[in-house]
Amino acid sequence: MPFSDPNHPLSKPENLRRAIHAAGVALWSWTVASDHFAMDKRAFELWGLEPSGEVSFEDLSAHIHPADRDRVRAAFTATRGIVGPYEIDFRIMVGEEIRWISARGLGDDEALHNGQMFGIFLDVTGRKQAEEGHELLAGEMSHRVKNLLAIASGLTTITSRSTTTAEEMAKELTGRLAALGRAHDLVRPLASGQGTAALLGDLLTVLLAPYEDLGAFSGRIRVAVPRMGVGEKAATTLSLIIHELATNSLKYGALSTDTGILDLSGSTDEDAVTLVWTERGGPSVEAPESAEGYGSKLVRRSVAGQLGGTIDYDWSDEGVVVKLALNGDRLAI
Repeated sequence: MPFSDPNHPLSKPENLRRAIHAAGVALWSWTVASDHFAMDKRAFELWGLEPSGEVSFEDLSAHIHPADRDRVRAAFTATRGIVGPYEIDFRIMVGEEIRWISARGLGDDEALHNGQMFGIFLDVTGRKQAEEGHELLAGEMSHRVKNLLAIASGLTTITSRSTTTAEEMAKELTGRLAALGRAHDLVRPLASGQGTAALLGDLLTVLLAPYEDLGAFSGRIRVAVPRMGVGEKAATTLSLIIHELATNSLKYGALSTDTGILDLSGSTDEDAVTLVWTERGGPSVEAPESAEGYGSKLVRRSVAGQLGGTIDYDWSDEGVVVKLALNGDRLAI
């Protein structure tokens, strides 16, 4: 049934407005000659602006994220040369909040009507956040796979130091890889409803077991921390952090040599928990000159975001010392 039929539901303006509102669509028109926009109430709400008769592009531009501003200006100017539909995604600042907006319309001067172009704004923040989450997950998975390959190589090396026959090496390496598997199980979320995931000392011991030498080199990893429970969410985060620190030590630090020693100690003070990771007897280390790698950024973000704490590195000549200052309440969650 065509919309020209007066009995068609969508031929009634109030029903069209209801449909537009239900879809979360905000309407705009752009007067090309004066470079001004007219917008509906939904559009003003989306931009965090007080409703007015019209706004200039510069008024809107002040709310566009600085990193996107020039791109959006160039894109809107270019729409007059685009034949057919176009879509531009960009960020805006509404107070402290960042929103993603998709501006859609028809390009080419043939789309002009009385000197105006028409289009819509859509709030696509949820979709963009989901895309960013997927990219972050893909990057994290790639990083972990590379780390696991490096760990397997390092474990093979340290196993060869404490064995004399191929049979002994195969047996010991299999044991180390099995321990690595148990530790890796902790670097993922636990099922809900399990309560406290583990005691802090037990958790750290399991995580570091794959890196402990046997035979003549045993006892090179020492763990001395307060007796306290770690919640299931915190266990996942802490496991990821320790896993990253151990991987770096196996690649470049104390665990990469026969003489290296790792000491992990802890203390509590009211609501704060401090863990100190101290490496000694390994190769000389220096602070990285370039920007932090993906692993370091992941650790810093995890410490601050999930455990409400800080992480500091002391790149001394004797070996790196890492201090983790954590929120005790967050550690129990």
